[in-house]
Amino acid sequence: MAHPTALALEFHLVAYKRTWRSSVFSSFALPAMFLVAMGITVGHYIDERSTSIGVPYLDYLGPGLLAATALQVAVGDSTWPVYGGFHWTRVYHAMRASPLTVGDVLRGHLAFVLLRVALSSAGFLVVLLLFGALHSWWALTTPLVAVLVGAACAAPCFGFAARASSDGAFAVLFRVAVVPMTLFAGVFFPVEGLPWAARLLAYVSPLWHGVELSRAATLGTTTAWGVPAHAAVLAVWCAVGYVLALRSFTRKLGD
Repeated sequence: MAHPTALALEFHLVAYKRTWRSSVFSSFALPAMFLVAMGITVGHYIDERSTSIGVPYLDYLGPGLLAATALQVAVGDSTWPVYGGFHWTRVYHAMRASPLTVGDVLRGHLAFVLLRVALSSAGFLVVLLLFGALHSWWALTTPLVAVLVGAACAAPCFGFAARASSDGAFAVLFRVAVVPMTLFAGVFFPVEGLPWAARLLAYVSPLWHGVELSRAATLGTTTAWGVPAHAAVLAVWCAVGYVLALRSFTRKLGD
């Protein structure tokens, strides 16, 4: 007999069979266009005038965008869909009417989100390969890094979405957290040039640690703090976020 969490995951997979084609464009075409626009066009300008990053800008930017894509997919799939599961479709309440526990409902949906992150990052990795931006076999581990970043971002977002009083809160979340994190967590330029306060926020954010791990993997270099330290920070985000999400789901759905 399948594990209850797997049964909850199966529901989301069956629903995804109807919409998966729309995600192909975002997984392949959008990364390619962004790399052309930023990595090649802007990158050519940067490469001619600066050598401070030590590698072609395309090679520097690519793994950062991969990690940022994991962030955006994770947050996007952990906000409106979760809120809808409580207020619009009430699918979570239907699941709770079955033998599934609150934990099963949460873990099944979270597993689906992480699967989406893994597929998107794998597609991005293929695009980076076609652009010649991979320089180490360690690049094969970047989908694992993306999943870790996705879990670190999705878990607390599940808790936030479960407690949100309206879906307007998610627009605020993107404005005050996702967009600033994408801009100032090392995706486009080294954080060492930021003021100390902004640099500290970057160090605390899960995205910076994911960017460092992804960039080290694709370039075959070391990370700023070492792989264990970056992985530990992301693991803390995952653990704390999961606890908060479980408490929020339990509050909404009962024991």
